[in-house]
Amino acid sequence: MNRRTCLRSIVASSLVATAGCLESLSSGDDESNRAHADGVILGPPEQDLSEASHPSYGEEFPAVEFPDPLTGETVSTEQFVGERTTLMTFFYTSCPDGACPALLLRLRRAQEVAAKEGYGDDAAFLAMTFDPERDTEAELRAYADQQGADLVAGNWHFLRPNRYENAKASLTEQFGLPLEKRDADEYENLEYMFPHYNYIFLVNEQGRIERVYPDGATVDPSQVVDDFETVVTA
Repeated sequence: MNRRTCLRSIVASSLVATAGCLESLSSGDDESNRAHADGVILGPPEQDLSEASHPSYGEEFPAVEFPDPLTGETVSTEQFVGERTTLMTFFYTSCPDGACPALLLRLRRAQEVAAKEGYGDDAAFLAMTFDPERDTEAELRAYADQQGADLVAGNWHFLRPNRYENAKASLTEQFGLPLEKRDADEYENLEYMFPHYNYIFLVNEQGRIERVYPDGATVDPSQVVDDFETVVTA
């Protein structure tokens, strides 16, 4: 089954999670049948995600462009091609189950190591919100402080689509991760929430995907940091 077929099947069956984040949209694990992809530094991952709906190991990372309200600039993933190794994830500040803070923690750990080891200028950390209605500039600035992101370093960007519909289209069509709002009756302080994905993407400076972590909120942070460091210093 190819990715488009997989994605259509997922949408048709209205696949949703009962709580915070969904698991990987993958088809199997057979490392023996996979070769080292062209244009990448790391060898094949243990989990084969090549038949998942999202782009995976060795493929070009989708080109997306959204405003960063904290810097006042528009940021594109393409601007880092030939310049920086990138870690990117997706989140919303009202996440009630701790998954989104866990995703940002892994990016922050990599940012800390990059600063310590002196390759911060060769790194980019992108966190895209899919809830722009609530994730205003003020909310994102407060969230950055709460999560410990270093905005002064100049390599961290919060990407904020202008409308929820734009965020949904980007995640669904470009990243193959269907996004839907859901009522949040079980949370008194939330009108709505999102069954969403635990994904972190590691992209080399040539714009090729080195790793996809579908369990990004629970994967060992040291694994993300080690993989990132291997790629950025290669």
